[in-house]
Order: sequence, then structure tokens, then C-alpha cells
Amino acid sequence: MSEQLTIFWSVSAEQALRNLNTTPDGLMTPEASERLERYGPNLLKSRRRMGSFTLFLSQFKSPIIIILLFAAVLSFFLEDRVTALIIMTIIFISGSLGFWQEKGATDAVEKLLAIVEVKTTVLRGGKQVDIPIDEAVPGDITILTAGDSIPGDCLILESSDLYVDEATLTGETYPVEKEPGVVPADTPLARRKNTLFMGAHVVSRSAKAVIVRTGRETEFGKVSESLKLKAPETEFEHGVKYFGYFLLEVTLMLVVAIFAINVYLNRPVLDSFLFSLALAVGLTPQLLPAIISINLAHGAKRMAQNKVIVKRLAAIENFGSMNVLCSDKTGTLTEGVVRVRGALAIDGNDSEKVFLYSYLNAFYETSFMDPIDEAIRTHKKLDVSAYRKIDEVPYDFIRKRLSVLVEKDDAHLMVTKGALARILDVCSQAELPNGLVVDIHKVDGQIREHFKQFSAEGFRTLGVCCKDVGSTIDITKDSEVGMTFIGFILLYDPPKKGIIETIGRMKDLGVDLKIITGDNALVAASVSKQVGLTNPHIVTGSELNHMSDNALRRRVNHTEVFAEVEPNQKERILFALRKAGNVVGYIGDGINDGPALHASDVGISVDTAADVAKEAADIVLLEKDLSVLSKGVQEGRTTFA
Repeated sequence: MSEQLTIFWSVSAEQALRNLNTTPDGLMTPEASERLERYGPNLLKSRRRMGSFTLFLSQFKSPIIIILLFAAVLSFFLEDRVTALIIMTIIFISGSLGFWQEKGATDAVEKLLAIVEVKTTVLRGGKQVDIPIDEAVPGDITILTAGDSIPGDCLILESSDLYVDEATLTGETYPVEKEPGVVPADTPLARRKNTLFMGAHVVSRSAKAVIVRTGRETEFGKVSESLKLKAPETEFEHGVKYFGYFLLEVTLMLVVAIFAINVYLNRPVLDSFLFSLALAVGLTPQLLPAIISINLAHGAKRMAQNKVIVKRLAAIENFGSMNVLCSDKTGTLTEGVVRVRGALAIDGNDSEKVFLYSYLNAFYETSFMDPIDEAIRTHKKLDVSAYRKIDEVPYDFIRKRLSVLVEKDDAHLMVTKGALARILDVCSQAELPNGLVVDIHKVDGQIREHFKQFSAEGFRTLGVCCKDVGSTIDITKDSEVGMTFIGFILLYDPPKKGIIETIGRMKDLGVDLKIITGDNALVAASVSKQVGLTNPHIVTGSELNHMSDNALRRRVNHTEVFAEVEPNQKERILFALRKAGNVVGYIGDGINDGPALHASDVGISVDTAADVAKEAADIVLLEKDLSVLSKGVQEGRTTFA
């Protein structure tokens, strides 16, 4: 690789395209195929599928099988050929059963995984095509939108207010803003604002970028090569290993005791040894590996019939061991379809002006598909043809606001909506229902009291504000000052039908539900009561920030709802639950759920989830429904039994 490609962030986009011998329209398909052969699949580790002969030999590497082989060889040399033949027959049958079952399971899992294969969009000859992410090659032009995984280390060609989560590489809590440009060659990784890294994912807006490095050549690949950490042992694998050690201890004690008794009774030493050896052979569970494989594969097939795809066979048993399930409320406990309850002025009464301004903000928003904006747009259609959009400051996870600049009759109006607290932060005035504008401090108490009331009723409450910006034709985040608060937008998401009964069944199975949500504590409390959690104990994200790990570990078992939680706090909650002695499942499908899915004993996602969530999950549901999970718990316990 040339020096310019080694430090590609320090060259212009045009130079990078020339160095990679590509164009803004991307590679042609034949050239892409040739590069795939040259550079290999875009994977962090080689995708080697074990051959049939190697797979067959691998059935004989367990300690139990090795002990049996030793016993057979010893019997043969002691001229007890019948015993040797019997032991070898048992070993061969066990290995053959394990081989055929594992081969069938591997084939089945590969077919199932194809359904949830992570893909990326690239330009091939100027046309957008979706390809598996492992087929992306250096020189590909990739088109990225919110929720997409970055397919390689890339140089940005085009973007607008792009935010990317790079926590896996840099440890940054919040998404970082990215933009085209050139930065010095010695710029630290975390400050390369023109570069996208494999392992990160897009949080908002979209981008067009050229892939420069793939696979193990990426920054993420270098990190993974230096670590090469083994996947964490599942609860089931731990249980089987413990059971095996227990059998080994019992067998050794019996063999030693019986050998000693036989010698004490003056039996021939050789005969006593062979008798003890035969006893060890009889006590050894020769078919245990095959039985485990058969049951795991059977469980996976039965769960596939229930629209549950098992990515890791051992995760089935984790369902059986699971006693805590952590879930967001939206889409899992609720319908997942946001609806507008109303647009209200400061006095709590309906306001057409508040809805008009909210509609303008949602109608002209282009950063990414937001269910809140969709709910506003579909609640009631308004004719806004008299307005023309001029500029926009998209939503991000730091400001928690979205602003648009519109023009009507030569007047330029900036409209902002977002989390109520963040809206009040930028407001210096408030407009009363009669049109009178007053200082925000005179009505601040009234606004917050309404917010508490709406939240206690289960409504998610946003604030709306505006400002006349004169002749200004562009706005930035710094423009969000000195604004006028005009009212509230109330949103709700009704509980799923039958969710109370489903949670009851999970409770009967010994699985406690923990709700982890970013919504405020009052909304979370209302929804939790609607789904059957009476008098839930609630811990907020701000409380978590002031709580030590030991204190959190003592409280997690007695807390049903975690509200106002930041994405980075989910992982901490799950670790605390596990340290408190629980087997924890986590169901998530959002952009920020990847670390939490990794941190849980069994990560659960859905086929419509963001790429990062599907990658991190052990189980992928074809329907986002807790009733499917209750069947999964039963299936896991049946398989284990």
C-alpha cells in the first residue's frame, strides 16, 4: 500500500480516488470481483469452513474421547481385544453421530444467517446496489444512512451534519460529527473528522465515502488481531463443563477406591487395574457430546419454526437459564407506533399555531427517518405550500433538538422542537395564548408543572419554540439562542395487546422483566403500570451517574425500571445484573444497543433492526414479540432437560 493510502486522511478526496484507481461512480462489477480475489473477504478473521474430514476428526478431541481411546489402546495391548473393540465401536458411533449432526446444524445455521445477513450499499458503475458487507473492497463508493455499519476505513466524499458512533474504537460516549476535508498526517484517530472507521456506525444523516481499507487492514481489524478474545462462555457451556468435572471426580474416586479394595482383598493387581479401567469406561458418558449436539440442533430447528433464528447454538440454553430480561419499552412492550395526542399552548389547551410550527419542523426535516416526525406529518395534513425551506440543523444526541429555517412572504422563521429541557435551555421568552410575549422565567414553573402532569399520564412531551431571524439564509447550532417558547407536542405509544398476559407468563417461568428506556421517569412509570408492573421501583440515569458499581449491584435486583438512561449506561446496568448473580437477556434493535447486546448473557434482536444490533445478537427474531421469547425460554429448558 502506498504511503498516501497509508495516511489517506491527509490527502484530498480527488487524490484518494486516483490512488485507489476508482471514480465517484464507483467500480465496475468485474473490477470489484477482481479486487475481492486480490484483497480477500472484508472480514476480521478468515472465513474458513471446516472440511468434512477435519470436522469428523474434531469429534475426537474432547478429554472424554481421549480417555476412551487410551483405554481402548491399553486393552488392545493387554490382549483384551473384545473390550478394545467395544470401546472403539462406541467412540466411532459417538463421533459419527456428532459429525452428521454438527454438519447438518452448520449447514442449517448458514442458511438461516443468510436471512439476516448484514449488507452495505455501494455504487457499481454509478448504480446503487446492496452487497454483503464482506464483499466490499478498497475503491468501492459506499452510501451510508442512519443505522448503517461502516463497511471499512473510509474517506468521506460528501456529507451534511453527519454523526457517527465510534465508541468501539475511541471510547467516546457521544456520537461525533464528521465532514469532508483534509487533516494533517499526524492527527490522532479520534480527531480525524474526515474519516469513517470500520466497527463504527452512522447515527444520523447520510454520507458518501470511498472505502480505503477493509478487513484486518482496518484500525478495528488491527485491534481485533491484537486481542483475539474468545467469545464469552455461555451459562450452558459453563454448566456442561462443571457437570463434566463432577463426573470425572466421581469416576476417579470410584476407580481408586475399587482398585484399592481389590488389592486389599489380595486380588491380582493387573486384574484389579483392568476391572477399575472397565468401570471407568462404563461410567464415562461416551455419547454426551453427540447428545448435546443433537439437542441443540433440534432446539434451533424448533425455534426456527417459531420465527426465531439462533445464531449461536449454545445461546438456546441461555434462554433456559435466563431469569432477567431487559427490554426497551418502545416496540416491545408497546405497539412501537408513535401517535400525536395533541399540540398545546402554555395553558394546556389545544393550539393550531403550535401544531402548524411542529408540522413545518417535521415536514421539512431530512436528517433521518424519525417516528416522531412521521407521527406529526400523518396526524393531520396541512397545506404548507406557502412556506419554503431554506436551511436545517439536524437532530443530534447532544443537543436533542431539531431546527429548520423556513421562508414565507420574505420573512424568515426558525422553528425548533425537541426534548423539553433542551428547548427551555435556548428560550429567553414565551408566548401566551393571547399572543403576548413574556420573559420565560415568569412562566417557567407553569411549563414544568404541565410537563410533569403530561408525563404522569404517560405522554412523551416535546417542546416547540421559534424565532424571527430577519434576512438570515443559513442557521447553525449557535443560532439556537434567544428563542420564544410557544407550546408542547404530546405523543403516546399504546401498550401491545396481550402484553400483560405475556409478562405474566414470563413471571411464571421465573423471568423478571426490567425496563430500560431513555424516556423520562414519569412516562416510564405510567407505561410500566399499564403493562402490569405495580408500584415499580425506578432509577434514573442521573442517579446512576452518582452511584458506585457496588451500590448499583445491590440495587439492580430490586429495580424494575431504569429511566432517562443514556446509551452508554445500558451496558453498566447489564454488568451489574450479571454480577448480582443473574443470567441476563437483553432485547434491542436500535443503533445504540450493540454494546448492551454484547454485555448480556443472551443478546436478542429482530430482523428489522439496525445492522449493529443484528451483528451483536445471539438470537434474531422475525417478529418483535415477547410471547415468542416466552416460548424460547420453555424451549431452552426443554432442550437442557
